[in-house]
Amino acid sequence: MTYIAKPKFHHPKLPLNDLGLTRRDYEGAMSTLCAGCGHDSVSAAIVEACFELNLPAHRVAKMSGIGCSSKTPTYFLSKSHGFNSVHGRMPSVATGANLANNSLKYIGVSGDGDTASIGFGQFAHAVRRQVDMLYVVENNGTYGLTKGQFSATNDRVSVGRKGQKNAFGAIDLAAMAIQLGASFVARSFSGDKDQLVPLMKAALSHKGFAFIDVISPCVTFNNHIGSTKSFEFVRDHEHTVTGVDYVPHRETITVDYEEGSVIDVTLHDQSRVRLRKLDTGYDLSDQAGALQHIMSHQAKGEVVTGLLYLDAGETELKEKMDMVAAPLNSLGVAELRPGMAALEKINAGLR
Repeated sequence: MTYIAKPKFHHPKLPLNDLGLTRRDYEGAMSTLCAGCGHDSVSAAIVEACFELNLPAHRVAKMSGIGCSSKTPTYFLSKSHGFNSVHGRMPSVATGANLANNSLKYIGVSGDGDTASIGFGQFAHAVRRQVDMLYVVENNGTYGLTKGQFSATNDRVSVGRKGQKNAFGAIDLAAMAIQLGASFVARSFSGDKDQLVPLMKAALSHKGFAFIDVISPCVTFNNHIGSTKSFEFVRDHEHTVTGVDYVPHRETITVDYEEGSVIDVTLHDQSRVRLRKLDTGYDLSDQAGALQHIMSHQAKGEVVTGLLYLDAGETELKEKMDMVAAPLNSLGVAELRPGMAALEKINAGLR
């Protein structure tokens, strides 16, 4: 096996973030995925988001399972913590790690097979428990490692590259995440960097379970005419529900402009963003409305992208369990083993 290392040199005038780091400092190893794979674009979006958010890499933990998608944490944030679990079991490992050390930022990367098939039950409980993490599904509708069989997220109208028909309906993971109680749900396309990077930044800044379903075409097995997960199909049928941008929490910037009009706003770093007021009827806080919107456009053959649902008032797992603020792995013997008197008091409360 030939190992190709990334060159260590780079342009001396690359832009720096507030930590004095360049985008190169957030990269990982050379990708071994197929040339043109959408997953590499997702990795690039994570690199860009972490760079712009000034996240220290050593305060991030990358979690994954098995599949082409689960290989990708190797390709970003090489200086972060990482754990590659068994197939479909990443959510429970991420839950345990999160409870043991809540001072880290957790990024879970999975695929449609890893999440919607063998790991479906694990995914469901991570959502309903509001594990504080960013959970990214790189969704290509196919099992790339086993030569292109339909996955559980592939639509019934899809055909395989050899013309075979799909006998089963698709599992919509974004709709499922909303139903299960995720407080941040979005969908994007790996080829839409302008939408995906702000969504990644917002999700990484969200407290609670943040889920992004990224349509990420498999260029080898599922990028042909007849596939609803191909680059061409998604570009032709993408329906964006909201214009997406993310501004970190500082002094509030307020604007007032008419529906359908455009306004330029100067941000804190003196850069300018152009806002267009659109889709005024879409309510991010309406859970039932979000599901209806997804399903109605799905019936038209359209892929709904953008921030689909947000519940800013939901609490995350550690708050729900009334846990101590300090990470559990930092506690000493006295705190973890309070003695028989404390145990008797707990037992008495359960009688």
